[in-house]
Amino acid sequence: MLPSAVLWDMDGTLVDTEPFWIAAEYELVARYGGTWTESDAHALVGNPLLVSAASIRERGGVEMDDHAIVDALMGSVVEKVRVSPSWRPGARELLAALSAAGVPQALVTMSWVPLADAVLAHLPPDTFGVVVTGDRVTHGKPHPEPYTTALAALAGVGADAATAVAIEDSPTGLASAEAAGVRTLAVPHVVAVEPAPGRFIIGTLEGLGPQDLLPAVSKP
Repeated sequence: MLPSAVLWDMDGTLVDTEPFWIAAEYELVARYGGTWTESDAHALVGNPLLVSAASIRERGGVEMDDHAIVDALMGSVVEKVRVSPSWRPGARELLAALSAAGVPQALVTMSWVPLADAVLAHLPPDTFGVVVTGDRVTHGKPHPEPYTTALAALAGVGADAATAVAIEDSPTGLASAEAAGVRTLAVPHVVAVEPAPGRFIIGTLEGLGPQDLLPAVSKP
């Protein structure tokens, strides 16, 4: 009853970085005299970083190009993560249990390599068999490419979309995994998640073991 692979989102799912991102957004917009709201910030959760940067530039009046906006935000978040990644409840324990059970795992995040590396530095080096970041794909979430890329990379160790599980916290990320044919475990955090076919919504990963994942997402 173990999944053939578990594919993890990072921000808001594995680590509680969303408050770091939102604080950096407010700070950057304020620097340019713009206005930023909680609704603006929540609308960016799970998006590709360049998509978020364009929104910040247009809605927040930030006079920087999109790559510079990403660099500014990510630099602030990386600095905080290097001190403490602020793990989501139960996430690190489930990571370790899956590794011990021999279940292949992938990190599928729209954050870029520098931030993924900052998080990975706090984990055993063999935790993830593959890492897919937003700067290494052509199409970000909600497009299926991030998840199809991870599945293809893990195919050699038996990963299959039909028996894999994706763990996500945002509608954007869930849409990406589901478009790739992967059943999803949703752990809402900053933004609400609506029920959908093949999606199981849970309040926390605490107490969840490897043997619980596939039966959970197989429920009607």
